[in-house]
Amino acid sequence: MDTQIKQPIKGGEFIIKETSCNDIFIPEEFTEEQRMMAETAEQFLESEVWPLVQRLDNHEEGLMQSLLDKAGELGLLSVSVPEQYNGLGKDFLTGMLITEILGAGHSFSVAMAAHTGIGTLPILYFGTAEQKHKYIPRLATGEWKASYCLTEPGSGSDALAAKTKAVLTPDGKHYLINGQKMWITNAGFADVFTVFAQVDPESTPDNKGGFTGFIIEKTTPGISLGEEEDKMGIKGSSTRQVFFTDCKIPAENLLGEIGKGHLIAFNILNLGRAKLAAAALGGSKRVCTLSITYANERQQFKLPISKFGAIRHKLAQQAIRTYAVESALYRLSHNIDMKEKSLLDSGMPESEATLKAAEEYAVECAILKIAGSEALDYVTDEGVQIYGGYGYSAEYPMDRAYRDSRINRIFEGTNEINRLLTVDMLLKRAMKGELDLMTAATNVQKELMGIPEPGSSDSSLFAHEKKALSDMKKCILLTAGAAVQKLMTTLAKEQEILMNIADIAIDIYMAESLMLRIEKLVKDQGESTCREKIEIMKVYFYDAMDRIHINARTAVNSFAEGDEQRMLLLGIKRFTKYDNVNTKQSRQVIAKKLIEENRYCF
Repeated sequence: MDTQIKQPIKGGEFIIKETSCNDIFIPEEFTEEQRMMAETAEQFLESEVWPLVQRLDNHEEGLMQSLLDKAGELGLLSVSVPEQYNGLGKDFLTGMLITEILGAGHSFSVAMAAHTGIGTLPILYFGTAEQKHKYIPRLATGEWKASYCLTEPGSGSDALAAKTKAVLTPDGKHYLINGQKMWITNAGFADVFTVFAQVDPESTPDNKGGFTGFIIEKTTPGISLGEEEDKMGIKGSSTRQVFFTDCKIPAENLLGEIGKGHLIAFNILNLGRAKLAAAALGGSKRVCTLSITYANERQQFKLPISKFGAIRHKLAQQAIRTYAVESALYRLSHNIDMKEKSLLDSGMPESEATLKAAEEYAVECAILKIAGSEALDYVTDEGVQIYGGYGYSAEYPMDRAYRDSRINRIFEGTNEINRLLTVDMLLKRAMKGELDLMTAATNVQKELMGIPEPGSSDSSLFAHEKKALSDMKKCILLTAGAAVQKLMTTLAKEQEILMNIADIAIDIYMAESLMLRIEKLVKDQGESTCREKIEIMKVYFYDAMDRIHINARTAVNSFAEGDEQRMLLLGIKRFTKYDNVNTKQSRQVIAKKLIEENRYCF
């Protein structure tokens, strides 16, 4: 397989540029070492986590901490931590693979992700040399556990509205922290808290103030915890309120710069969104396999229910959604990895390079967060349905999977916020001249006024999908371009229209990633070997084109009237034409393979 991969396109550029299948990474290219690490993570789940999920949900004293300790001994907490801090120092792709595998660990995966991600990374990326040497080695091994305190009762999505205050003492040696945080994962057993507070400018010598990060140890006087929250799902994870009452911390525990805590919060969120998609993917694969094995075992009317078309449709659709997320996730992960290495080669420090690389692909991180969490929700919902009455019983696995999945559409910024951010970031990059969306949109409008070109005679395997992708991109450029021209500065307030446009962008990125992966596989393995995966592509494209048509039409009807509306709707119809596909037959082919393998096998 060709592993000579070029520098990827810029973040958000997938809207206006084509990508070659030779320029992406696919999961089939993981090295033997990476696969062995993934196997270690899976064996850890099988032997240490899955047998204990009910005990975890019951909050058995010390159990979660002991599992994190064992994960630390295996190196699972330190995959992305540099070797100088007791870490394994693996690349971004490897870290994402381990996150995916451990994502099937229910509440354990939440505790672990909070520790290794938002708990550890702010100190690793923004801490001073002294802070890193003090905290990171202990966090890497699991000796200390980490937590992240951002949300407050009055500030969720609007994180910068936090009211927790920090006042510098007159001698300049300490800060006094007062305030309240809520929904804090790992709060019940964390040794180290990353806390955000508003620094009182009147207390600082140069009158600097604002939203700022701090490192606070649990032994600091003035910290107290609320009771464990009784949650819908992820019951085994510790979630508490954290109160700070004249909490006196050393001035050297300030994290980053005064007034620049937003840089920590938002940059860590980019990474967190991608990693949440990876964890959701791991959960989806696990639920797919449970659904398949149950459908093969459960009999009705003297037949396994996997023989019935309605069940096969569900199994196939679970696999299609899961496979699409995986294809896009590792395309994105490789892009971040390549960008990080390019920045390192230019002399940028490692911690800064990782954040800058994730920031470059912030649009794609938001897209994956949405797609991954919503795929898992779909997969678990259908898993319950496949199990029938047993799916509703707490004695069977779908009950926990269904409840645990729901939080992912809220974590790391709600999916609504991420949809709005997707379009906002694309438009801001266009305004800065980083993405030439306007020229592309203008060209689409000119094409619309001209005579349609005759259909292509290209009959190669992926010609149909490549033409469809080109049309999908024209459709979003036409719709978004018209919305910008018509609504100008008021577009930012039209959330429904922005979410329509975001959904089109999501479908484009997912469809393109899926096609590129399968095209690369066919080049390497041959068409016959990839039969089921080609059928996955056909179904996804057929359904995506329908969704894009509806989203574009809905958006246009929200802001256009008269001749302008008629012209735009004609353009949308033109760019969302798609040949008929027998999706029932395609799903039967996909389901047959899953049923034969008795597991998720793609």
